[in-house]
Parts: sequence; C-alpha cells; structure tokens
Amino acid sequence: MESPRASGVPLDDWRTAMARKRKIIVHIAVSADGFIARLDGSFDWLERPRPKGNYGMGTFYKSIDTILWGRKTCDVALDFQEKGVAAAAFDTKVKNYVFTRTQPRSPSPAGVEFVSEPIKAFATRLRAKKGKNIWMMGGAGIIASFLDEGEIDEFIIHVIPVLIGEGIPLIAPRHRTVRLKLIACTKFADGVVRLHYAVR
Repeated sequence: MESPRASGVPLDDWRTAMARKRKIIVHIAVSADGFIARLDGSFDWLERPRPKGNYGMGTFYKSIDTILWGRKTCDVALDFQEKGVAAAAFDTKVKNYVFTRTQPRSPSPAGVEFVSEPIKAFATRLRAKKGKNIWMMGGAGIIASFLDEGEIDEFIIHVIPVLIGEGIPLIAPRHRTVRLKLIACTKFADGVVRLHYAVR
C-alpha cells in the first residue's frame, strides 16, 4: 500500500482510512421510484418470489456481525414480532444497535443495545473493535445521519421493478452532494438490479 506521502493523501485522512478495516454498508431494497417503504412504514411491495440465492443475501449476511437500526425501523420490527410475523425476531448471533434520542419504554429485546452517543464517536469506537463488516439496516434518517458524518462506506441497493408512487426515501432529505463509485451492477432474471457503490 502507498504511504500517505507517496499517495498525496493528507496524513489525517490516511490514518482514518487505515483505521477503517470494518466497513459500514447500507444493504437495502428500494422501489424503482426510490422508496424503501410506504409512508406508513409498510413494504408489502417486497412480497415476491425470491430467486435461488435470494439476491446474494446469505453471502452478505455471513460478512457482517453487527446491525445498525434507526428507532423507527426497530419499532416496525418489534411490531412485527408482536403480530407473530415469522423471522421478525432480532438475531442474537449478531450485535444489534438501535439509535434513539429517547429511552425505550421497556427493557431492550435480547441482543439489542440502545445507543444515543454521537455518531462519529460511536462509529470510531465500533470500527476499532475486531470484527466483520457492519450492516446499516436503516431507515432513511439514520442512513442520512451516518452519511453526513462520513460514516457510510458502501451502498448495496436492490432496485425492485415496482413503482409505489410515494413513500419513505432511501435517504432523509437534506441539501447534500455525495459522489459514489460503481463497484458492480448485477441484473437478475426477475428484473431486480443490484447496484453496489463505494462512497467517495
């Protein structure tokens, strides 16, 4: 690897890059018009037959050991659990962090830790620990907050060939310009397209 002097990268930026061994990756599905859920948080439009390999989800899941959740997304998962939806429980084999400004009303579910510390400090501490990559589950608010702090490394976006008209966007609106570098583009027979980007 090039030294910071040879690469022309400022020393502080080079040290930050070297420290980032664990990537924070947004792995998510969006409608063809750019929404991750309907306005009420539902994603019935994702109910469709899955191809063999489930768009590479199994492989991706093996590459992570930590999941980051926004509070609203966590509440949706908890609501599904209360309704008895299969596979809605938090996986206790991975670490689940839920970002919230208010304390939860009840004890944390098994395998879940609620976090309220600043994103930069949290991400620095998390990346410093040995481990696999980190899945940014979402939703739009927490993705935006991490992105604006420079703490998202990659996006893996599955574009589903359906239009839902209105909903929750991939990233909460704010004035920003973030440039992405395309790593890979995969087309599936059912019309789904997987876009894999690095954040520049």
